Amino acid sequence: MDSYFVDTNLFLRYLTNDVPDQAQAVERLLLQAEAGKLELYTSVLTIAEIVWTLESYYGMAKDQVRDRVVGILNTPGLKVEGSELIARTMLLYVDGNIDFVDSYNGLWMQDHDVLDAITFDTKHFDRIPGITARTPQDFD
Repeated sequence: MDSYFVDTNLFLRYLTNDVPDQAQAVERLLLQAEAGKLELYTSVLTIAEIVWTLESYYGMAKDQVRDRVVGILNTPGLKVEGSELIARTMLLYVDGNIDFVDSYNGLWMQDHDVLDAITFDTKHFDRIPGITARTPQDFD
């Protein structure tokens, strides 16, 4: 079976239907994957770009973004790198009101038993249970 990487713009066309012909083409592609005719893959960076674009360009609320990303994670025939961590990230992203990338990194840190972050933006890391945020000045 042939395998293909799915880029951000395909998901955005499908999720927003802002270019209906392209959205329909993506739907046909996803149906082929669901039927087992091909395998589709995407990465955590693609998901991050989707989140950023849906928030910043399309002005979607975090819960709307979460619902769309969870839909991607549950798409038959599509394998998403790190899908379990991304699913947990989407909960923290909404419930903790934390940026997607900070949520992902905080949960990654917990999974790897790295519980201290060094950052100039402590606000979001301070909201992640078990994580301590420090600045470089803390080491002077």
